[in-house]
Parts: sequence; structure tokens; C-alpha cells
Amino acid sequence: MPHLPSDPTSRPSAGTPTPAERAQELHPSRRRTPADIRRWRRLLADERAEAAVYRDLAGRRTGEEREILLALARAEKRHESHWLDLLGPDVGAPVRGDLRTRALGFLARRFGGVFVLALAQRAEARSSYAHDADATVTMAADEQIHEEVVRALATRGRNRLSGTFRAAVFGANDGLVSNLALVLGIGASGVATSTVLLSGLAGLLAGALSMGAGEFVSVRSQRELLEASSPSAEADAALPHLDVDANELALVYRARGMSIEDATAHADAVLARLAVTPVEQRGPLLRVHEEPAAGSTADADDLETHGTAWGAALSSFCFFASGAVVPVLPYLLGLDGLAAVVVATALVGLALLVTGAVVGLLSGTSPLTRALRQIAIGLGAAGVTYVLGLVFGATVG
Repeated sequence: MPHLPSDPTSRPSAGTPTPAERAQELHPSRRRTPADIRRWRRLLADERAEAAVYRDLAGRRTGEEREILLALARAEKRHESHWLDLLGPDVGAPVRGDLRTRALGFLARRFGGVFVLALAQRAEARSSYAHDADATVTMAADEQIHEEVVRALATRGRNRLSGTFRAAVFGANDGLVSNLALVLGIGASGVATSTVLLSGLAGLLAGALSMGAGEFVSVRSQRELLEASSPSAEADAALPHLDVDANELALVYRARGMSIEDATAHADAVLARLAVTPVEQRGPLLRVHEEPAAGSTADADDLETHGTAWGAALSSFCFFASGAVVPVLPYLLGLDGLAAVVVATALVGLALLVTGAVVGLLSGTSPLTRALRQIAIGLGAAGVTYVLGLVFGATVG
């Protein structure tokens, strides 16, 4: 019988060289240095921490997502065995993983959700196994595939958040930038502090109402378009009265893009099922077989993806107002002149960093890059308005 190579990430059986012995055979000139042992211990700790993260996330889920996360935890356990074999008697006392992995574990234990999955996706993308001489090719491939698995799980969560949460995040960002620009522009023109404060409060209320109304109309329109594309119950009720020989039902499926042959065959199948199925068990017969039934999980996903009109409107109103109040705070607290401008700009800059990092995290990109881009755009727009206010104030004055 031919000899089959063993899984390089599993424990060797008796008489089989350990990973440390195999590494020594491949690199006879290399010895186990204290630096190697320290690095292996750190990698071992990271694998244990990542496995714990996936187990904690699995504990907050059910069904398929739970099984997928537990499978990822088992894979990290195999990687853990590799570093244990390399360390051998030098494994020593457990060491702590790096700060990012420990922070990820803390969030997974207490919150879970799409934010932790997005962080886990970035953690998998940072794996160094592809360039580590002591990691196996299988381990490096595992980590690359793990990134795609976690990306897919995180995408589910992003889709569920993309309606109401999108309105909330971008509402807050718009409130921060637009009201800071308004307050700085009015203030730079040289008007009284009370005028700046009233202008800021008016901008807050007008912008929040506008954002809420816009989101309500947008989401309601999206849902009405989806409903308009769904077969009506009245059409289903008319099916028993169709002329079977004319088979008008085939025209419905042809209009949806099916070929003549496929449409005719599908219509015949629907009419045949109609003849033998009790009324209470028929369900929506006008749907093409690839389409989900009414009330199915896909319909629930559509609801979560687009959000509810009132939910989007309310969150957009509240978050625009919460963002727009930040530039007004210094004036509410009695500051004026340059001090109010500096404090308002600093507060808005900090808030823009937070919203930018959140958007970057959810989109799977670098939170730092998105945060810096957000603050550059926001403060840039406010700076232009401030300069225009200075010019306008000097001209009028």
C-alpha cells in the first residue's frame, strides 16, 4: 500500500518525526533559539485566543452559523497542536496573545455581532503564516480561507444593518459636517454669539427633519417597488378558472424571462399541482420555482436589508440631531469667539474619527484610513465655509 503523507497540522503518531525534528531536517544549520521559542509561544497563545473568539461567537448563534464558527474553532485547535509539537518541553506557562486578539476576545464574550466578525475578518487577513518558515503551507491556506468564511458571515450581518444603521451613521456624519460648516460660516462673518447659536439650532432642526423625511420617502419607495414586483393574491385565486388549453399562465413566466419551452412546462406543472392540491396547501403558485415563498427567510432578509420606513426616518432624525448638536455645544456652554470655534472643531473632529472608523470596520477596510478620510473631508468642508464667512463678513463690514 502506498504511503500517504500525514496532515502536517496534526500530532504525529509514535515513531513519526515531530514537526521540530522535521524542521531540523529541512534546516540542519538552524537551531532552536530563545527568540524562536518566544515567537512560537506567542503564536500558540494567538491560536488559543482566536479559537476562544469563535467559540464565544458560536455561543451567541444557532443553526448553520453556529456550526461554521465551531468548525473555525476546531481549525484553530489544529494550528495550536502544531505549535505545541514544535515547542515540545519548551511550551512553558501559557502566555498572553497580542493586544488585538485579546481585545477581540473581550468583545466576542460581551457583544458578538457584526462588529466582532468584521474585526475577526481583519485578524485573519493579518496572518503571517504565508511568510513563516515554521508554519506549514496547509496552515497558511487555512488562514486565507478562514478570512473568506468570516467575510461571508460578516456580510450577512452588514446586510441586516444596511437599512436603519446606514441611515443612522450617515445621518450623524451629515449633522456633524453641515452644522459645523453653518456655525463656523455664520460665526466668521462677525455676527453676535446669540445669532450663531440660533442659527446652529435652526440648522439642527431643519436638517434633522429633512433627513428624516428623505429617509422615510426613500425606504418606503424601495419597499413599494418590491411589493409591486411580487405576484398578487388575486392572480393566484384566478388560476383555477384559466382555460387549460390556452394556458395563459405561460405568458406570465415568459414575461419574467423564461423561454417558451420552459414557461410552458412550468405552467403545465403549476396547473397540474393545482388540480391535485387542496386549497389550503397550495401556497403562492405564481412564483417561479427559484423565487422564495411569501413570508420566507428571503422576505425577512429584504425587510432587514431595506429597513422599515419609520425606523430609518427616526434613526436618521435622531442621529442627524445628535451630530448637529456637537458644533453648537460650545455656544450653549457660554463660549464665544475663537475659543468656541476651536472647541467645536475639536469635538466634531473627534466624532468624525469615530464615525469613520465604524464605517471602515463594517465595510471591511482599515478603520484608521476611513477615519482619517472622514475627518479630512468634514473639516475641509467646514474650513472652506469658515473662510467664506470671513470674506463675507469683511465685505459687508
